[in-house]
Amino acid sequence: MTSIFPHLSLADPINEKVALLVQNYGDAFHSFSLVVLKYLLVPLESGLRIMPPWLLLIFAGLLAWHATRKLSLAALFVLLLYAIGAFGLWDKLMQTLALMLVATVLSIVLGIPLGILCSQNRWVRRGLLPVLDVMQTLPSFVYLIPVLMLFGLGKVPAIFATVIYSLPPLIRLTDLGIRQVDGDVVEAARSFGTSRWQMLIGVQLPLARPSIMAGINQTTMMSLSMVVIASMIGSRGLGEDVLAGIQTLDVGKGMQAGIAIVILAIVIDRISQGYGQERRARMAISANRRARVQARQSARSAGLGEPETAGDTASRHV
Repeated sequence: MTSIFPHLSLADPINEKVALLVQNYGDAFHSFSLVVLKYLLVPLESGLRIMPPWLLLIFAGLLAWHATRKLSLAALFVLLLYAIGAFGLWDKLMQTLALMLVATVLSIVLGIPLGILCSQNRWVRRGLLPVLDVMQTLPSFVYLIPVLMLFGLGKVPAIFATVIYSLPPLIRLTDLGIRQVDGDVVEAARSFGTSRWQMLIGVQLPLARPSIMAGINQTTMMSLSMVVIASMIGSRGLGEDVLAGIQTLDVGKGMQAGIAIVILAIVIDRISQGYGQERRARMAISANRRARVQARQSARSAGLGEPETAGDTASRHV
């Protein structure tokens, strides 16, 4: 049967480009991976594995209590993490946690500035949105192929694949949170000479904090899921047991590691949500006060006197 479709293929051009990239910049990628291992991943993982488990459990309980203000919930989280140690998976839990923390920190360092840039420049936003769409719609396994060719097997390619996979939600929600700050609050501060930097630091970012924290929460969860998938290229950790369970049809081993991953995801999710939702009103009031102070200072420096209604206007709309 004659086909009406022409023969098109992206495989050969992509393979040629990747091979050229590896040939020209392979040494640079290798050096960069050594820097990430030496200064980020290895110290963090070694510190977590050397630290006594009881100390980490206490720290996790205090962190959960500080985030949620619920002692019973913090105690439950400690018991759940203790159960992972009882499964004999504590060492692998620390490996997974170290990978996830490094990937999340790198995502935050890249994502929040890019989100701020998108909110301040519509052309940057228009150019970046299609890239984010592609990053979010590509299957997670596809990210493993190029990083595997550039960095080889191990934990470094797992980190970079995780960063690419988990970055879009943080950029989008940072951009959305800043753009959704009440326009009247922005105008109330801008009318008294507040600079763009003062506006961003003193008004927009504090009021956009719930949205930014939601982005950090989503990025953290996606980092954890991708770190598990990245066990296929040698990242180790809890995902290694899941993969071994699949390969050997050991359902019990795979389920045990899967339950440990679920426990870790629940604990991290509730803690990050607690920091994002708690004291939201307090942060809004604080941002309102800073806006009023900056507006008054700008008015005094301009010789306009201290405004009487700027604070009331900002308070009413916050």
